[in-house]
Amino acid sequence: MTTPTAAPEAADEPRLAPTEPQVAAQADRASSPGRAWREKAPGLALALVVAAVGMVTAHRLEAVSPLVLSLAIGAVVGSSLGFRSAPDGARGTAVRLLRPGTDVAAKTLLRVGVVLLGLQLSLPELLHLGWRGIVVVVTTFAVTFAATLALGRALRVSLPMRLLVATGFSICGASAISAMRGVVDLATDDADERDDALAASLALITLFGTLTIVLVPWAAPLLGLDANATGVWIGASAPEVGQSVAAGAAAGAAVLAVATVAKLARVVLLAPVIVVAGSVLGRGRGGAPTMDPAAPAAGRSTPLVPGFVLGFLAAVALRSTGWLPDGVIDALVLVGTVALVAAMFGIGLGIDVRLLARTGGSAAALGAASWLIATVVALAGVLLLM
Repeated sequence: MTTPTAAPEAADEPRLAPTEPQVAAQADRASSPGRAWREKAPGLALALVVAAVGMVTAHRLEAVSPLVLSLAIGAVVGSSLGFRSAPDGARGTAVRLLRPGTDVAAKTLLRVGVVLLGLQLSLPELLHLGWRGIVVVVTTFAVTFAATLALGRALRVSLPMRLLVATGFSICGASAISAMRGVVDLATDDADERDDALAASLALITLFGTLTIVLVPWAAPLLGLDANATGVWIGASAPEVGQSVAAGAAAGAAVLAVATVAKLARVVLLAPVIVVAGSVLGRGRGGAPTMDPAAPAAGRSTPLVPGFVLGFLAAVALRSTGWLPDGVIDALVLVGTVALVAAMFGIGLGIDVRLLARTGGSAAALGAASWLIATVVALAGVLLLM
């Protein structure tokens, strides 16, 4: 007779009387968000300060991308402190203090920056290029991307390196490279190889993109190109948005307007390229693709279309509606730029400059070839169609 009443009391007892460790765990969880952000604050603050310095410096130097400059600063600091090796002593203390925040910069701020990059694009503006301009842009992208991957394989360049170089030169330089970083995790389990490929590809973008700023505005008048054709040539071939703006400005205001729109047309291609590359590499490794830069090369999966890519497309759609005032767009674009530059500092901390020699001359040759292909194909398209 007593058995039926004893069982419910025993079953209810754990819920009515939580143990002391359970109470402590609940209190710890309640206080953890504040403590977690306090741990992240030093590294985040440093990343934002470096972003501000990099943007001001790059603005004065003009030809230098703030993203590349921030990454270079991160590489120097990371190599000095030994972020890869997690050293003991004072350097180890500095790494432990900064890493929680710099990891947030390298991952979360990167996604925020990519999303807000979409606010620079408007579909009506892109349509003003006309079908000829759009054909030149898309053809240049497709040929440059495919040829760079093929040449990289022939030169025995690592898959991460050729994927990042192809993405950077065919789409939008450092922004595209940083967005592709999560996909590269699927290409190799070697963290050193991935970091070296990232640093080298960004250095190549800076070097050859600077040549575009100098050579294309000089060559266009010699070839008899008008402002519209010159702008499309610059926008379809310059790796960085900033380099496209600098080259367009050097050729005149009319060229600058067209070059900027043509360049932003290439940025639209970033979303589908990331999705397709992640899908192909994910299937090649026998698992679902991951776009999360924090995820290991295997063992985690995310949806085929990552959230930040959907956010990027949503930002493009929002800008295209014309609902946002210009002042709001300018402010959000600035926030996105700061986020991307700060993210590059966080990424750079994981790079050891002493190991960059591993990339060798084949990577430089691939960068030169990719830049030349983009420049020549874009020019051929302009000469044939415009």
